Amino acid sequence: MSTQIPNLQQDFHSIMKNFENLFSQGNLSEVANFYSKNAMLLPAGTDFIEGRGAIEAYWQQALDMGIKSIRIDMMELEQHGNMATEVSRYTMLDAAGELIDQGKGIMIWKYDGDAWRMHRDIWTSNLAQ
Repeated sequence: MSTQIPNLQQDFHSIMKNFENLFSQGNLSEVANFYSKNAMLLPAGTDFIEGRGAIEAYWQQALDMGIKSIRIDMMELEQHGNMATEVSRYTMLDAAGELIDQGKGIMIWKYDGDAWRMHRDIWTSNLAQ
């Protein structure tokens, strides 16, 4: 079944702003709920991070490392039935607003009948390691 959402780009922009706000507030249980039940993060330097509990723990580690805010700028969005792909740029900042990381990513979204949820999330840094 194809679910066509007329204001998909506007909806995703709103979803990501909510994600950014909840992350900056440290509300990681709500951040984890943006992901599908069997979601996976695919960050560099580690194996798959699978499921909401592991995703919440991963983002807690990011907060503990000093990342206090994330900004996601959508570059491209394409819907494929109940799935969508997003290409974006991200910026991660510390509490003083200083740059910690920036790069690009691809997100695969899945509509679960209730809401669009992040299903697969992969990103790479633009900064030299």
